[in-house]
Amino acid sequence: MGKHADESKGRVKEATGSLTGDDSLKNEGKADRASASAKDRVDKVTDKAKDLLNPKDKR
Repeated sequence: MGKHADESKGRVKEATGSLTGDDSLKNEGKADRASASAKDRVDKVTDKAKDLLNPKDKR
């Protein structure tokens, strides 16, 4: 699942958990959102590393 899908899924679970009083579901949603955030950070670091290792020609 993509990071945007994880973010959305997490928000829905967290909101549903809050509305129903289900702390387990709410925490699961928070975990999904954290996972999406971590994926985003890894993608950014990967992109920076690729740019450093393979600089683009600037002609």
